[in-house]
Amino acid sequence: MAEGLEIMSSDEYRARYGAEREASPLSMEQISGLFHEFLTAVARPKRRDGDGSRDLSRRLREHLGSTPGDRPVVKAAYPSYDLPHVHLALERWFGGDGRSYELIGMRGAQHHGDLTLGDILEASDRYDRFTVGAVDYAQLPVSPDAELACVSCGFYLGAEGEERFAVLLRGPQDEYGRDKVEIEVLAGAKEFADRLLAEIDVLVRELNIFRGQILSFEGSEFGTGLGPFRFHRRPGLTRDDIVLPDGLLERVERQVVGVARRREQLRAAGQHLRRGLLLYGPPGTGKTHTIRYLLARLPGFTVVVLSGTSIEAIGPACALARMLQPALVVLEDCDLIAEARDHGGGEQPLLFQVLNEMDGLGDDADVAFLLTTNRADLLEPALAQRPGRVDLAVEIPLPDADGRARLLGLYGSGLGLGQEITDEVVARTEGTTASFTKELVRRSVLIAAERESPRTEAQDVRAALGELLSDHDRLTRRLLGVRGAEDAETSQDDDTFE
Repeated sequence: MAEGLEIMSSDEYRARYGAEREASPLSMEQISGLFHEFLTAVARPKRRDGDGSRDLSRRLREHLGSTPGDRPVVKAAYPSYDLPHVHLALERWFGGDGRSYELIGMRGAQHHGDLTLGDILEASDRYDRFTVGAVDYAQLPVSPDAELACVSCGFYLGAEGEERFAVLLRGPQDEYGRDKVEIEVLAGAKEFADRLLAEIDVLVRELNIFRGQILSFEGSEFGTGLGPFRFHRRPGLTRDDIVLPDGLLERVERQVVGVARRREQLRAAGQHLRRGLLLYGPPGTGKTHTIRYLLARLPGFTVVVLSGTSIEAIGPACALARMLQPALVVLEDCDLIAEARDHGGGEQPLLFQVLNEMDGLGDDADVAFLLTTNRADLLEPALAQRPGRVDLAVEIPLPDADGRARLLGLYGSGLGLGQEITDEVVARTEGTTASFTKELVRRSVLIAAERESPRTEAQDVRAALGELLSDHDRLTRRLLGVRGAEDAETSQDDDTFE
């Protein structure tokens, strides 16, 4: 039996509708009226005593001092990832002098993403479809290590002086067809609602939690993130963690860090701040590692990282960088999108879209673009057609003998490897990458652990090197960035090959 459906006895029926209905057939008009009453009874359950306080329409009417439906509704929308910013903005705004509010929840509205505030008010008034309930919150990450409880569905019953108004905040709920953050203001005058939303918009930008953080733009539903973004800890790399040929890192730092630190002098001289750096070279030579070092050198910068096909989100990434500058936009593996189109089937390769977005930022934007690629030859034609987008191109080469010795010391620090085994490894690993050396050290430690030794010794390093240079690990070497592996040396016991 539907809750609230009224059951009448025959006496009650005659008393309400008249005995004549029993004596004569009902007309179509009477049948229609009775059916309408039936539907209303089903859609609008009869309230229990004392339950009127949960009537949303009545609660709003008591607060506003007038019928809610008679007031204008003004709406604003934000991307799904702006929910923390909107939540914080509303808290800050209502905390201003002369303002107060009561926060109430609403039962049922969160499951109807296509309904406007006007629809909700009408349904509440006519059918009691929506009632006062608990406020809905969403626990959202705001950094790699912190979360914030944000209102995801709630009414702010506000007051400012004599003005009484209501603000409905609803966060995204993809499962119910709502992919944005929506704010709707119910006020006595549209001018008041417009001013409120304009001030909230300023605060949304001011209180943006992305400022100064490292974000990657991903479509994955997994991991710690907000909407399409994932938070990352800032690397703690120092100059000693970077092994590059002499003078190379200094050139890179000057282009990225130097411009950032001399921005005021450059602006005063009428020089542009937007800059582009391309790091190219074989896989595994340290391009990404160098980028991580630059991120550590610029702790106050907002960083947006795009890799592979996620570069198609270059538009939102550049918009975020523009708003939160100084900023870095990192584009990894750009060769993968040199000829790729976006999912929309556009005519231009994604690389040209990247260059267009770089143009759109303007020369005075304190934004640096850091691009990496294994195939500079695929990028060069497009970059040549847009001169000035990349101001500096630097090759990250395979490490020479001195570099390989330094890498072995870096990754094997604390192992106490002697000079003899270091020289042997350097002599046998010409043409290998930094990634190769890192894996060599890890495998050496593993071999030592397997023989229950507390120390990694020269014999463990030789065994690991023999494995990595053997025919069996030919593919492994290529995956570690080693090219021309078929020409490597082979030992007398055939554990390695030339």
